Amino acid sequence: MQITRQADYAVRAVTFLARLGADHRAATSTIAQEQQIPPSFLAKIVSQLSVAGLLTTSRGARGGVSLARPPKDISLLEVVEAIDGPIMLNECVGDSGTCKFIDDCPMHPVWCEAQYELVQKLKNTTFDKVVNGGNK
Repeated sequence: MQITRQADYAVRAVTFLARLGADHRAATSTIAQEQQIPPSFLAKIVSQLSVAGLLTTSRGARGGVSLARPPKDISLLEVVEAIDGPIMLNECVGDSGTCKFIDDCPMHPVWCEAQYELVQKLKNTTFDKVVNGGNK
């Protein structure tokens, strides 16, 4: 499993904003330049994160992008799922009706456990931990 490039860019953008602090804004051009994200791609990402309630945007001379909540209240899971949708290691984990072998499959519990552990790790990793090195 691999997150998309778009989700990686979203994580980088949120990390950049988390480093600035909860009450600071940054221009999307600054974020794009500092994080080496194509500006047009970043605009789409900012829009998706804003719809998800993770970022706020404002226009004008003092406009820019900022976190909608403190970094301690934004998880890595929220950012990834806002861009890529729900984490799904295998389709049978989310919908057991998709596999005709579900009753006898020795892998189903493994996929379920692995997904649970991954989701918990991402859920428990907040951006204050990311920027302060406390995500271990």
